[in-house]
Amino acid sequence: MEYTKNFDVRNGRNLTMLVDFYELTMGNGYLESDIGNKIAYFDMFFRRVPDGGGYCIMAGVQQVIEYLSNLKFSKDDVEYLKSKNIFSKEFLDYLENFQFSCDVWAVPEGNPVFPNEPLITVKGPAIQAQFIETMILLTINHQTLIATKANRICRAAEGKSVMEFGSRRAQGYDGAIYGARAAAIGGCSSTACAIAEQMFGIPAIGTMAHSWIQLFPTEYESFKAWADVYPDNCILLIDTYNVLKSGLPNAIKVFNEVLIPKGYRPKGIRIDSGDITYLSKKCREILDAEGFSDVKIIVSNSLDEFIIRDVLSQGAHIDSFGVGERLITAKSEPVFGGVYKLAAVEDNSGNIVAKIKISENEEKITNPGFKKIYRIFDKAENKAIADLITLNDEVIDENEPIEIFDPVFTWKKKKIKEYYVKELMVQIFDKGQLVYESPEVMDIREIVKQETERMWPEVLRFENPHTYYVDLSKKLWDLKQELLHKYSSNYEE
Repeated sequence: MEYTKNFDVRNGRNLTMLVDFYELTMGNGYLESDIGNKIAYFDMFFRRVPDGGGYCIMAGVQQVIEYLSNLKFSKDDVEYLKSKNIFSKEFLDYLENFQFSCDVWAVPEGNPVFPNEPLITVKGPAIQAQFIETMILLTINHQTLIATKANRICRAAEGKSVMEFGSRRAQGYDGAIYGARAAAIGGCSSTACAIAEQMFGIPAIGTMAHSWIQLFPTEYESFKAWADVYPDNCILLIDTYNVLKSGLPNAIKVFNEVLIPKGYRPKGIRIDSGDITYLSKKCREILDAEGFSDVKIIVSNSLDEFIIRDVLSQGAHIDSFGVGERLITAKSEPVFGGVYKLAAVEDNSGNIVAKIKISENEEKITNPGFKKIYRIFDKAENKAIADLITLNDEVIDENEPIEIFDPVFTWKKKKIKEYYVKELMVQIFDKGQLVYESPEVMDIREIVKQETERMWPEVLRFENPHTYYVDLSKKLWDLKQELLHKYSSNYEE
């Protein structure tokens, strides 16, 4: 069962106040301006895939749920804000009696997601929908980034297991814990982070460090002691002194003298330094010759998807990978640029009034209105063709051909027949009440496998991937053009 309390795992501190301060000043201003209860629609989305990749893996929804389920301002919180001498009594009273009442939709964890489509949509009183911006971004940005990096690494491993080894290099406590969660969603089979198994059910693994070997008079004695303690799961770290001249010969000696006579088979050896392609080949050759073809070779040491891809293409004999800092920090591109933007408001009659953010930078122009996403699949191949962002009241008739077009280069059109669609977003809160149950982490990992298999291989390439189509419906495109013309005309005047 996943962690379900809205507090920091380090010291039990409530996280309601983990917000950018302007969420509070705006909230106070909304009340003072008598628009705090105006219904607003916000979208969380991102503009670019990290590492030049073709897709991202959605992650972090469960932690958003936990945060929203436990929003509560303590007396200390209210007293702190009172001490700032800038907030009205009405606002402080509102916080003291706070009740979350928003509707929230999200793309479920484990689904491939693409730029400019809503990952989370929030509908509710402006004061509330605005307030939760920081934690939604913080949570989804981090876990989606790590899940995406992990998925790239796991695909590079070509079905060989990848273990997440990054706790000691993570960006803080939560980076280690929730990074381990996201890494498992992305495809990692296990983690070195023990608390992640307690919290999320991710298998925790680990054997020895070099210090174990160094504490004994000889390498052989350290291996023998380990085999005596863990005969049924004996994995030996063989690179403390010299892999081929010392580590592997001593490991084989212990296998033959300690494990085999007791009826146990050794499980593996681990290499944490050196030329892992060369060393793995030589170790495999020697192990096979000594009758240990079943002994696994595990490697670690600053790995990422490109190194893993290269060593496997060079013929390395590796059974599993331990990946640390370059995974847990997404070292090659450690920022996921998700944003949270107002998309619509309701007028006094409950009509939805679309809103748009305009910029001279085309990619920063937002898609207005209350929206949903359809994923369009080819019936024959069962592969995703495109995502179509529509207004929320639009329904696609699968019995009729559908024409999609590029929202920028509108002459690029495609008519699709023999297809089916799937709505991507699901409702997770209804007027503040949780209406969704998250799958367990290792079940989400399986969703990732299933859904990435439904993507064309060209989209999954590490470098220069095919751009997956994220198009706008004609109705949404027309609305966007109408607002662009309206506000551009006002600006010119």
